[in-house]
Amino acid sequence: MFAIIDDRGHQYKVQQGDRFDIQLMDLAEGQQSVQFDRILMIGDTGGAAKIGTPAVAGATVKAKVLDMIKGDKITIQKFRRRKNYRKKTGHRQKYLRLEVESING
Repeated sequence: MFAIIDDRGHQYKVQQGDRFDIQLMDLAEGQQSVQFDRILMIGDTGGAAKIGTPAVAGATVKAKVLDMIKGDKITIQKFRRRKNYRKKTGHRQKYLRLEVESING
């Protein structure tokens, strides 16, 4: 069984036991699980799929928080030829690593 979840504008296809990374979110102190209520589709490999309009009613996906990680470093370089202008900056996005515990719906 798989589900397509919507988390703040990003869509993820997940199955039970999958590990995936989402944008960092504020969690309560000691919170070890996250529940997603906006499920766009639930399907099975051989059966019919439930497609929401826009979300499947009553469907949830529960995931366990594993760790907070940092993504790869991105280097940004700005350059203007013949103007003696060069600027180099970098960025590392923070992610939350989750593991899917259950899909209900």
